[in-house]
This record gives sequence, structure tokens and C-alpha cells, in this order.
Amino acid sequence: MTPAAALAPTAVPPTAAAPVALRTAHADDADAIHALIVDHLAEGHLLPRERDEIAVHAHRFVVATTGGGTTGSGIVACAELAPLSRDVSEVRSLVVCDDARALGVGHHVIDELVERASTAGFEKLCAFTHAPAYFVRFGFSIVPHVWLPEKILADCRTCEYFRRCGQYAMLRELRRSPQTCVPLAALHG
Repeated sequence: MTPAAALAPTAVPPTAAAPVALRTAHADDADAIHALIVDHLAEGHLLPRERDEIAVHAHRFVVATTGGGTTGSGIVACAELAPLSRDVSEVRSLVVCDDARALGVGHHVIDELVERASTAGFEKLCAFTHAPAYFVRFGFSIVPHVWLPEKILADCRTCEYFRRCGQYAMLRELRRSPQTCVPLAALHG
């Protein structure tokens, strides 16, 4: 085994003996999150992410872990809650490893992001996806891209696939409780 291979994070298949737990990612998880994203780029449903960008915004990621959930090890799913404006946040880089897909891990990750977005005071949560039916199950609706000008300004207009990406814009209105709101600065970084 090469030294690099010895340091590379490995996914631990979830089982009944190793239940999946959700937690906020840390900068030390960046390699594992990046590897999970890279491993699933060939499916054609994700945009590439830079490892350094993931490390900077690690606190915005939710990760699902097995095997005790130690930093970087056992990550079987991830997704980022990325603020686009004061009112709109986005689900980005939702990835579930193949072994965990039938266990409802993605469902738990989405539920957690919805809760975090609501608590942070966002009014809308969006996602851009090639699989709209998956998000419809969680209360998202397909909307025209122009309904999310925050996304267009933040990312789309500089993307090589602008105006020809083939992704569906998904939107979910959020209900929030003023008693549970946290400052938006907690998510911005």
C-alpha cells in the first residue's frame, strides 16, 4: 500500500451493526467529502468541487457517517447548505455512496438541511438536479430557473453549462419559527 493510499479515506458500508449518524462536517473531512464527490462525478449528476473550497465551507456540510463517525472516516453521504441570499439557500453536492442508497440516508440528510435552513431563517430552499422526482418527495416543486435569480447570479452565469445544463430547478418554501432562528452569519463563511 502506498503512503497516499494509507491516508485516503475509505467508505464503510452501512449495516445494522454500524448505524448511520448525521453531523456537521469539519475541515478535516474535506478529503473524504471531496473523494465522495469525485467518485460520483461519472454519474453525470454533480458538478466538480475543489477540495480547498470544501475545506473552507466544511461547516456548511452535513455528513452521514458509520463506524463511530470520527472525523473523515466512515463518511457515506454529504450535502452542503449553501446560502445564496438572505432568503434563499441551496442544497449542493448531495451524494450518497452506493451502499447507503437503499437505507434512506439521503432522506435523513435532506431532512436535516431543511431543518437547518428553517432554523437559520431562510424562506426558501432550492436544489438543481437531474433527478427531480427525488426532491419532489421532500416537498420541492419544479420551477423555472428564472425564479431563482440568486442562483443564476451566484453560479449559473459563470458555469460552462449556462443555458444548456439540463438540470431542473427545484424549490421548497420553508416555515420558520422566530424562536429557533440563528444569525445568518453562522452559515456564511
